[in-house]
Amino acid sequence: MTRKVKERIEPRMQTPAPGVRESTPATGRLPDDLLSEQAQRLALFGAVGAGLWTIGLIMDRLILFSPAFSTAGPPFPMWKARLIEILGLLASVAMFLYARYSHHTPQTKTEVGLAYLILTAFDIAMFNSWVMPPPTRLTPDVSWIAVVILTYSMISPVSPRKMLAASLVAASMDPLGVWLAHLRGLPVLSVVDTFIKFWPSYACAVVATLPSHVLQGVGRQLRKAREMGSYQLVELLGHGGMGEVWRAQHRLLARSAAIKLVRPEVLGAGSDTDAKLVHRRFEREAQATAALSSPHTIRLFDFGVTNEGTFYYVMELLSGRDLESLVREFGPLPADRAIFLLRQVCHSLADAHARGLVHRDIKPANIYVCRMGLEYDFVKVLDFGLVKFRNRDATSTLMTAEQPTTGTPAYMAPEVILGTGDVDRRADVYALGCVAYFLLTGQLVFEADTPMKILMQHVQARPVPPSQRTELRIPQELDEFVLACLEKEPDKRPQDAEQLLRIACGCHACEGWTNDAARSWWEQHLPDLTGPLTLIEPAWDAGSRAVVIQ
Repeated sequence: MTRKVKERIEPRMQTPAPGVRESTPATGRLPDDLLSEQAQRLALFGAVGAGLWTIGLIMDRLILFSPAFSTAGPPFPMWKARLIEILGLLASVAMFLYARYSHHTPQTKTEVGLAYLILTAFDIAMFNSWVMPPPTRLTPDVSWIAVVILTYSMISPVSPRKMLAASLVAASMDPLGVWLAHLRGLPVLSVVDTFIKFWPSYACAVVATLPSHVLQGVGRQLRKAREMGSYQLVELLGHGGMGEVWRAQHRLLARSAAIKLVRPEVLGAGSDTDAKLVHRRFEREAQATAALSSPHTIRLFDFGVTNEGTFYYVMELLSGRDLESLVREFGPLPADRAIFLLRQVCHSLADAHARGLVHRDIKPANIYVCRMGLEYDFVKVLDFGLVKFRNRDATSTLMTAEQPTTGTPAYMAPEVILGTGDVDRRADVYALGCVAYFLLTGQLVFEADTPMKILMQHVQARPVPPSQRTELRIPQELDEFVLACLEKEPDKRPQDAEQLLRIACGCHACEGWTNDAARSWWEQHLPDLTGPLTLIEPAWDAGSRAVVIQ
C-alpha cells in the first residue's frame, strides 16, 4: 500500500484518556469464515470415527461366524466389544450431526470436539484394557489413541494450549484403563512401566500442538492480508471477471461495507510504468465516483491499493437483489413498477452524465433494488468506472478511454460494437433501453445462440416492441420510451439520462406503483429483508484496537 494512501485510510488513534485502557485482542485466531469452515471439518472427523467403529462391529460379526469360533471360542468377550463399539459409534454419529447441522458458533463446536476426542480415547482405552487382556509385558506398542490425537490436531482449529491439555488427557486414557484393570485384580504393569509403554501417546500429544501453532500463524497472516485500511474483510460475497466482493466491517465504527477488489492485471497494467499510470487514473476516477451525489448511485466510502497492487473500493453494503436475479426469480415486472425503477436509474445516470462520466456497462446485474431504511424498491446503480484500461494516453480516463469491446453483448450499443466514433452517454441510454426491455418482458432484446450473433442483431435488426413479447399490459408511451432508447443511430436517441428522465416522468399511464405497494410486495416475496431495523454493534475484531471504559 502506498504511503500516501495508507496514511489516509488507516485509523488515527489518539492516546487513551484517563480512565480508559487500551485492549488489543489476540491476533492468531483464524478469520471467522475460515474458522467456520474448519469447524465443519469436525463433521468429517466424526464420520470417519463412525466408519471405524462400524468396521469393528462388522469384524466382530465375522469372528462370531468364523469356523475357528465354533472350535476355539471367541478370542475376547464379544458383548463387551460390542458395547464399547456401539457407544463409540453413537458418539461419532452425534459428533457428525452436531458439527454438520448445529447453529452453534465455531468456537463452541471446537470445545465439543475436544470432549469428543477425550471420549473417543476413553472408548479405545476401555477396549484395550477391558475387552482385551491388559498389558503385562513392556513391549513397544503404539495405541490407536496416538493416531486419533494426531488426526484431530490437523483438523481442529483450537489454540495450542487447549490442544495440549486435551491431548494429554486423551493420552492418559490408556494408563487409566490399566489402573482400572488393576482395581479389578488383573495382573498389570507397574506404574512406571505403564507410562513407558504408552509414552508414544504422550509424545503425540506434544507434537499435536504444532498444527495449532501453524494455524495461529496462518490466521495472523490472513487477518493482516485482509486488512483494507480501516476495514477488515469478513466474508466473500461473490467473484467475477473483475475481481472479488467481500463483506467487511469497519474496525472502529458500527458499519458494515462491501469491498470490491480489482486485480491490476484486469486493468491491463503489464509493466511498472503501466501500473503507476493505472494507479493515478484509479485514484482520479475513484474520487470522481465518490463525488456523485445521486442517492441512487452506490456510495463510495473509501479506496486504496494493497501492497500486492490490488485496487479496492469500499462501498455501502446493500440489502436486496440485483434486477437480473429479481426478474429471473419472479418474472417480468408490471409496467408501473418498471418505470418506478427506471426513473431512479435515470436519476443516477443523469448525475454522472452531468459530470462528464459514462457508465459503459449498464445492465440488470449492475442495478440493485433494495430496502433503504423505510423505503422499498430503492435503486442503486453499481460499478461506476470499473472498466478495462487499454489506452496508454495519460490524458484519457478509465471511464472515457476508447474501448470498443467494453460492456455486455446483450446491452451494447451499435456504436460500441462497431467502434465508430467516441462512445458517449448515449451508449448508456441504449443500454438502459435494453434493461427496460428485460424488465418488461423477462427476455433480452435480441437472443441468439452465440454472443457474436447477438452483437450483429444489435447492429442490424429492428427490435420487436416489448408489448408484443409479453402478456402483461404495457402502455404505448412506455413502448415508445423503450424503442426510442434502442434507436441504432445515437443522434435519434435521447441524448443523455437527464432527457431520458424527463421522458420517463412523463409516462403518466404508469403511476400505480408506490412505496406502500413495494413494501407489500417485499413482505410477501422477500420477508427475510423486511424485518425490524437493528443497530449494528461495533465488533472489536482481531487486528483492531479497542478502548474499554473502566
